[in-house]
Amino acid sequence: MLRGKNVVVGITGGISAYKSCELVRSLVRDGAEVRCAMTRNAERFITPLTLQTLSGNKVASNLFDLTSESEIGHIKIADDADVVVVAPASASFIGKIASGIADSLLATVILATKAPVIICPAMNSNMYSNSIVQENMEKLRRHGFTIVEPGEGDLACGWTGRGRLAETDVIALEIQKAVTPQDYAGENILVSAGATREHIDPVRFISNPSTGKMGYSIARAGWLRGARATLVSGHSSLPDPHGVEVVRATNCDDMYEKIHERFERAHIVIKSAAVSDYSPCERSEQKIKKSEKQLSISLKKTRDILKSLGEEKKDRILVGFAAETENLVNNSREKLDEKNLDLIVANDVTAPQAGFGEDTNIAWLVDRERVEELPLMSKFELANRILDRIKEIDRR
Repeated sequence: MLRGKNVVVGITGGISAYKSCELVRSLVRDGAEVRCAMTRNAERFITPLTLQTLSGNKVASNLFDLTSESEIGHIKIADDADVVVVAPASASFIGKIASGIADSLLATVILATKAPVIICPAMNSNMYSNSIVQENMEKLRRHGFTIVEPGEGDLACGWTGRGRLAETDVIALEIQKAVTPQDYAGENILVSAGATREHIDPVRFISNPSTGKMGYSIARAGWLRGARATLVSGHSSLPDPHGVEVVRATNCDDMYEKIHERFERAHIVIKSAAVSDYSPCERSEQKIKKSEKQLSISLKKTRDILKSLGEEKKDRILVGFAAETENLVNNSREKLDEKNLDLIVANDVTAPQAGFGEDTNIAWLVDRERVEELPLMSKFELANRILDRIKEIDRR
């Protein structure tokens, strides 16, 4: 995901400097060329040798080291960067950058680069909430810097509160977004995912094996490409995608209401949730006892969320999914017309590595002009292929 990208990781003085090692390793694993730049105070917490070993590149720290400057000067580091991230960023360093003070090699790199800059604050919670620090961060935001908010929890100083360095995977996602073309900037995307549960009694329900992986991947891919993404999620054990507004839904009726509440402000709606087609006519308020050899349950059809959206779509792009076991393309074309959709993503749930719960999928993209069969790929890669096709449809 970051292959061929030059990422400069800046480290300032703070106890969470040790976490930069994990970040550097993560970026290298993702294919990035990582160069580290440290302040002199950062060297009190972690050695340059450690970062050099993990990154595979010499660490820059001394603005007046003539040997290092002759090999690769700080301006070249700034010029070559695709993105600069400072993790951790101390209150002192944030204040200096906000004031344009370049008294260290790292500060000089940040002020000289034309690349996106990501600041990851880490400090005592009282320092973080101080109005001066908040004003400095707001000033950086106005100048186009991305601020990755710190997490909340136990701090090294013994306090509990907001101020701990954001998790490595969150910082890595912000870095990935910074180097991803923002072709969905300004778009509102509404995605549904996961399985609904139609309860028979308090402990039993009708559902399906959907994990939500496909829909969560679409929401994450949309956010990475600049969209404001909202995810209406049925049951799923996946963590909330960073940067995405997540709304929980239980059964079909609940999902119907929550999608329709947000439908008006969305231009692109992608319904990948696996919604139960039937629900019990009556729900028992008490657990049904195991007393009879047989139990009959009367079922009724649930509301067709996708069809209802097609009736109201106007100029929106509406995408549906078809989990099939046969006649994928023909069934998808019928669904396209029946529900007034722009695109169907069809997949054979019986195919190896392409069913519920898998990290990969094989899909057919069916719209009104063409059918494209895609090979086995990760669901995140498929999510981006779907977004690419939506862009193509939107331009027609």
